[in-house]
Amino acid sequence: MHRTYSMRQSRAPTASQIQNPPPPTSSTKSGRFFGKSSVGHALRKSTAGAFGPDLAKKLSQLVKMEKNVMRSMELVGRERMEVAQQLSIWGEACDDDVSDVTDKLGVLIYEIGELEDQMVDRYDQYRVTIKSIRNIEASVQPSRDRKQKITDQIAQLKYKEPNSPRIVVLEQELVRAEAESLVAEAQLSNITREKLKAAFTYQFDAIKEHSEKLAIIAGFGKHLLELVDDTPVTPGETREAYDGYEASKAIIQDCEDALTNWVTANAAIKPSLSTRARNLSQRRHKQMGEGVGHDLSGQDSSMKDRESGLWVPAGAHREYQGGEEEEEEEEEEEAANGENRGREEERPAEA
Repeated sequence: MHRTYSMRQSRAPTASQIQNPPPPTSSTKSGRFFGKSSVGHALRKSTAGAFGPDLAKKLSQLVKMEKNVMRSMELVGRERMEVAQQLSIWGEACDDDVSDVTDKLGVLIYEIGELEDQMVDRYDQYRVTIKSIRNIEASVQPSRDRKQKITDQIAQLKYKEPNSPRIVVLEQELVRAEAESLVAEAQLSNITREKLKAAFTYQFDAIKEHSEKLAIIAGFGKHLLELVDDTPVTPGETREAYDGYEASKAIIQDCEDALTNWVTANAAIKPSLSTRARNLSQRRHKQMGEGVGHDLSGQDSSMKDRESGLWVPAGAHREYQGGEEEEEEEEEEEAANGENRGREEERPAEA
């Protein structure tokens, strides 16, 4: 029996990929300092947020935790492919119907593993966009620190030398620092909102496509199970000869066609707001001065048509020119050597 674990021999782009080209390969799939073990997970989780400017620490921790999520997803996809192969190996020695169906189920499960791998690449778009907010936060921190430093100097001079001429000079510097800080804070506010919406649109679009395709595979997998004759037999009774080879092959081909031709417009699940939620949504937009409610019809459009020019690539900021992988290696090396910078903030006890 011919066995294959790839549903697409030619690897032609699917309709969804043509409509929305896939992103580059995720950065989590290469450049690993500690290989594929869980050591890197533990170190990233324990050291995340312990480095860099205070303003960006919390988001830095989120970015590192999302990297752990992505590598876990990658592991799940890889092991699912191995499970598919083992299922087919086990079924090969069984009766004809079980052998054929388990082989075809292996094809479907292997395809699920490949979808998991594609999900990692799309999920990375979300993480990189969140990372750009972190970089902007890091760039705003110096202006805050400068303004605070000048304020402290003025307060100290007024306490020790109330008549010092330097107070006037520092007050002028404080005015300039406050003006610079206002510009930086406005940019941070604008980019945070822009990138937050863009990032989670990436994530939800990826989850939606992944879930719809999993549902397609699950549906055709249940059709395959119908080919297995589970009618009880008595001892010595022989089952009828299996003649479902063409049917199982046709089911696999139909599943392949459904996955290849799937596009967002064909999604089976289309969320709709309740009347109360829509009224509240319209009220919110009126308060913002737009006078219209949320238009959900465009929620599945490509983000490349919706993002403004505010986006700054994750590695474009001076504070992060070294790249994430070098940054991660440095943190993991320091953690491995027992260095402990910073401390975890103590949360106030609940009353």
